[in-house]
Amino acid sequence: MTTLDNPVWEALSTQQNNFNIGNKAVKYFAADIAPFIGLQNWDESDLQQLKQHAPADRAFSVMIAKKIQLPANADILFTTPLYQLYCPVLLPFTIEAIEIKTLDSSHVAQMLELTAITKPGPFYEKTIDFGHYMGIYQHDKLVAMAGERLKVNGYTEISAICTHPHYLGKGYASYLLSQTCQHTIREGNIPFLHVRTDNVRAIDVYKKLGFQIRADVYFAIFKLGK
Repeated sequence: MTTLDNPVWEALSTQQNNFNIGNKAVKYFAADIAPFIGLQNWDESDLQQLKQHAPADRAFSVMIAKKIQLPANADILFTTPLYQLYCPVLLPFTIEAIEIKTLDSSHVAQMLELTAITKPGPFYEKTIDFGHYMGIYQHDKLVAMAGERLKVNGYTEISAICTHPHYLGKGYASYLLSQTCQHTIREGNIPFLHVRTDNVRAIDVYKKLGFQIRADVYFAIFKLGK
């Protein structure tokens, strides 16, 4: 597997190893940051480690470009196929001048409210600790946002891309995605992201900015039985 095929494991093993609250074999984020858990190979040996060391009192998410078999005692709560896209060359995108704010902990309440409405993926109280989130405000209300999440060697995942339903069609998501990608590229990394395979509207937006589909990704939310 390449670096991007197993991004959770790679992130917690390299650029974001400070977030790992598991051990060397079973790596995962704190529950108030992200639900993701990573194993190096997801083979039988790894699954034994998972059953032994992963807490059974919380749900985890797996995201990997590989067909895997979860343990027999795992209760799969939700699963859906994803595409993983990356952006080797960012294409230009222009929009009528609009102010973007850098989001910090003082904005978390509105970020949680927006993601609860739009459901771009898991976003919790301390997800902002991943760093560099940007947003657009209208009438003192956060109406669109985007940010960075997983970081592996040479690549940064763009995440939490969302727009309030009342403000769709204005190009806000594309603009924020473009600006966030530019920040990622300035840091010397290539942007990548994940999207549900049935989210045709979002995929079209990403492709217009230069993103290309590179892999099919297995995604599932599961909880280990006792």
